[in-house]
Amino acid sequence: MGAGAGRPRGPPAPARGGGAGRGPPPRPPRRPRQDGARRPGERQGRPGERQGGPSGRPAQRPRPGGAQPLRLGSPRPRLRLISLGLTLVMLVFVVRLLQVQAVDASAYAAKANVNRYIPVKLSAERGSITDRDGVDLATTVDAYDITAAPDLLTPKTAKTRDAPRQAAALLAPILGKNEADLEKKLSDNPKSQYVVLARQQSPQVWNQIKDLKSALDDSAAKGKGTNVLAGVNREAHSKRVYPNGDLAAGLLGFVGADGRGAAGLEQQLNKKLAGKDGKRVYAQSGGHQVPTGDLKEQPAVPGSDYELTIDRDIQWAAQSAIADQVRKSGADRGYVIVQDTRTGQLLAMANAPGFDPGDITTTDADDLGNAAVSDAYEPGSVSKLMSMAAVLQEGVARWDTHVVVPNRLPRADRAFADDIDHPTWYLTLNGVLAKSSNIGTILATEQLGKTKKQKNEILYSYLRKFGIGRPTGLGFPGETPGILARPQDWSASQQYTIPFGQGLSLNAVQAASVYSTIANGGERVAPTLVRGTRGPGGDYRAAPAPRKTRVVSKETAKTLAEMLESVVDDQQGTGAKAKIPGYRVAGKTGTSNRVDPKTGRYRGYTASFAGFAPADKPRLTVYCAVQNPTKGSYFGGQVCGPVYKKVMEFGLKALQVPPSGKQPKRLPVSYNPGQ
Repeated sequence: MGAGAGRPRGPPAPARGGGAGRGPPPRPPRRPRQDGARRPGERQGRPGERQGGPSGRPAQRPRPGGAQPLRLGSPRPRLRLISLGLTLVMLVFVVRLLQVQAVDASAYAAKANVNRYIPVKLSAERGSITDRDGVDLATTVDAYDITAAPDLLTPKTAKTRDAPRQAAALLAPILGKNEADLEKKLSDNPKSQYVVLARQQSPQVWNQIKDLKSALDDSAAKGKGTNVLAGVNREAHSKRVYPNGDLAAGLLGFVGADGRGAAGLEQQLNKKLAGKDGKRVYAQSGGHQVPTGDLKEQPAVPGSDYELTIDRDIQWAAQSAIADQVRKSGADRGYVIVQDTRTGQLLAMANAPGFDPGDITTTDADDLGNAAVSDAYEPGSVSKLMSMAAVLQEGVARWDTHVVVPNRLPRADRAFADDIDHPTWYLTLNGVLAKSSNIGTILATEQLGKTKKQKNEILYSYLRKFGIGRPTGLGFPGETPGILARPQDWSASQQYTIPFGQGLSLNAVQAASVYSTIANGGERVAPTLVRGTRGPGGDYRAAPAPRKTRVVSKETAKTLAEMLESVVDDQQGTGAKAKIPGYRVAGKTGTSNRVDPKTGRYRGYTASFAGFAPADKPRLTVYCAVQNPTKGSYFGGQVCGPVYKKVMEFGLKALQVPPSGKQPKRLPVSYNPGQ
């Protein structure tokens, strides 16, 4: 055994004292610092860690230099904290979703309605109407309909109580509208999403509104008020303009505020002129288009262009001449028709008084139509040409047939007379036409049949062939076919008045067509106004050829043309004022009792003149009628003869028609009964 073996173990030896040969006395226990700070060399224990001492694990000795060992914390507390945070976030989202889709669904749907898709009509560009040379008579320019969304001006949406009043006050001076009327439109139906404030406004007007909206937007962004014009918008539309003012206004008509043709050719051709509107749908918010929103667009199809047979220069001459004569005569109205005798094309259709189709607000409603086709009136002596055509074509008389014309002719229940008292006239059939004798015409037409019934039926058939009592073929809105009763319905006096132009009625185009038929060698060519069309793709399509009808033979037509020259050229003729130097002129005067359209009784007269030139090689027909002249003469030769001359002379020069090369035959007007 080693040293000390077998020695009983006892308590540890007592600590050495401070004497010589003994160790240092024991240190008293350390007292904890009140501030919890560690003393130098003391290690801070972790929770649950036992400290060195009599009852615990011996404390580790500090490492050299005082370095402490690293210990990694447990990740579980951090994961629990993150999981808890995510759970709370998801819970917030779920609660919010339930609130939006279930609890407050209706409220949020109402708010979403402010940000919606807006459909906008894309108006098609209206086609142009030009004359035969392509000169614009009616065309379109850019314009806008100013619209608004009243539902964006409610106190809740606009954040102000009187948004409609404020908007109306701002817009009234720009649009030239009454402020109260605008406010009423903006406030009457607060749920409405669309109302038209003004139509066909110029681009300048919209630019003013747009600038004002921008200024209000800037102020609202700075917290200064609200933009009460947020719901104001515009729709692109075309505005109809008439570059020549009132030229051919009755023929062209006009376009209403809704953009549709309301009269004349604008109405008749509206479907083709208007084209087909397109559609544009876009997302908007607060009255503004969302730049990144969906956009769907169906393009508009432009309307077709129409080229008329009208010659602008001849139209101007006709309109100027008739307007001047109506004014001088103190007449109710008048009209002039110019027709190409070879083709039936109408080169002019003038009415007086006229109107400005671009602004009809100051025009009397009675003057807005086209009286040249809508007025039905008794033609008077210009109708005698048809009676003479029947007599010559049926072979019952020749131009030189002798006709004894008394001062009065008793027939039926009355005695017929001419326009002047006269002794017994001894006239040729040519003279009856030249002197425009009513009695001579009655005597000539009585030869058409052995009985009154037969005579009436034959005359009726010729009148119908000439186009009386039936549409002209123009299809013009408001056109009258005239009035021509069936022969079995003619009264006792009508069978004698109809041959000289009373007891039947026609319009100005029908009257002109009668003379064009004779000028064209006895073949009637239906009058036309449209020369061709040009579609949206630029393709040109000529109008269909007009209908042609043989009325009398070429020989009869030639004889009638020579007889009509006597009316103008012979000293005894009634149409001397229609002479045109250098040209042979064929024409006929007309003076008839006029039926007052207001009372239905005869009052005043209709003065007229019809003819063609050059008589030897016809090119143009001109017809003039003046209703109820009250100043000066009321005879057709005096009132309408000068108008005929002015228009015909201008037309022949405009078309560069050469003068006549031969002198007229000068058929005898009268005969000597003793020879």
